[in-house]
Amino acid sequence: MKKNSPATAAGAKTLKRFQDLPGEHRVVVGLSGGVDSSLTAALLAEAGWEVNGLTLWLMSGKGACCSDGLIDAAGICDELGITHHIVDSRETFEKEIVNNLIKGYEKGITPLPCSQCNRSVKFRPMIDWARTKLNTNIIATGHYARIRKSNEKECISGMPGMGLRRNKLLRGIDRNKDQSYFLYDINENLLDNIIFPLGELTKEDTRKEAARHGLRTADKPESQDLCLIDLHGSMKDFLAKHIPEKEGKILLPDGTILGTHNGIHNFTIGQRKGLGVSWKEPLHVIRIEADTNEIYVAPRALAGKSKCIVGRVNWISIDPPKQAIDVEVQLRYRSQPTNAKLTPTKPTDYDLSNSRPYRCELVFEHEQFSITPGQAAVFYSGDVVLGGGIIIKD
Repeated sequence: MKKNSPATAAGAKTLKRFQDLPGEHRVVVGLSGGVDSSLTAALLAEAGWEVNGLTLWLMSGKGACCSDGLIDAAGICDELGITHHIVDSRETFEKEIVNNLIKGYEKGITPLPCSQCNRSVKFRPMIDWARTKLNTNIIATGHYARIRKSNEKECISGMPGMGLRRNKLLRGIDRNKDQSYFLYDINENLLDNIIFPLGELTKEDTRKEAARHGLRTADKPESQDLCLIDLHGSMKDFLAKHIPEKEGKILLPDGTILGTHNGIHNFTIGQRKGLGVSWKEPLHVIRIEADTNEIYVAPRALAGKSKCIVGRVNWISIDPPKQAIDVEVQLRYRSQPTNAKLTPTKPTDYDLSNSRPYRCELVFEHEQFSITPGQAAVFYSGDVVLGGGIIIKD
């Protein structure tokens, strides 16, 4: 496909939308060096926007700089004729993401760093930088998600705060690439300053549009969902560098000892492979006890739960509910949503200290397998992200 050939139907629709969007057409685009962020910059430039590229230098010490991403981001900016900026965010990333990730695994939970990174390392700091350095109020990223602005006059029956005065975060059109799960923790007020040009595109559209623009990243392979895995090969390899081995017991729920392990950080709820023990039927991790350094395993039939507690809840598209509401819940990035009753509960000091003063109980319509402390439970109503929080250990 040659550069300047006709846009795809989805690409043309996106171009028209951003050409017609009211307000200032100046934007800072977060560039990772991948095809998604590259096309985001290219489409906005084609739509007539004044575009600046911004790459956050994230990893050092316990991680390392993704040099290939920086090189490709700089190359894309050169091809598009836009300015490329690099901000050294290594100290913030180390403090907010890497250190907390290690602490979580040491405590026997499985943290979800991506949503926290979006909240504390990426979106707010990028917006602040754009305002301070370039006097620009809008940032764009290559996430597959959508934002419905508060003036679009659309509401959802039965949900609090779905009127004219609140922005809404929505799933991306491509359900196979939808990344709204990782965006639930963004402050609702920031949605005024964010655009997601790829929200109406499929991944196939993105590849075609990138080829149409002649982007060097058009055929670049997908990266892992977690940058630390990209760097180290696996989460196990990463953690092995920072958490010492500590032998402990692997037990059945009745206390029968099946074997030993060399560190609770090597296990996660629901895990079946790599347990290092044998039994008459397949076993899954059902509980991790940091205080006693023990791993409890059981057959899958005993691994389900009908409810869980979610803390540090952030309500992004609705006002915090005061009564129970029916929601769809996604418990992992790749899991299918399931129906549940959400009931607000009293927040703890921990919730309040994290600036998310909300907590709730989820009761599922059907028992759920592998409910994992530290992972996010994200609440939906159709395509609208209502909010979400962190699954709390029993």
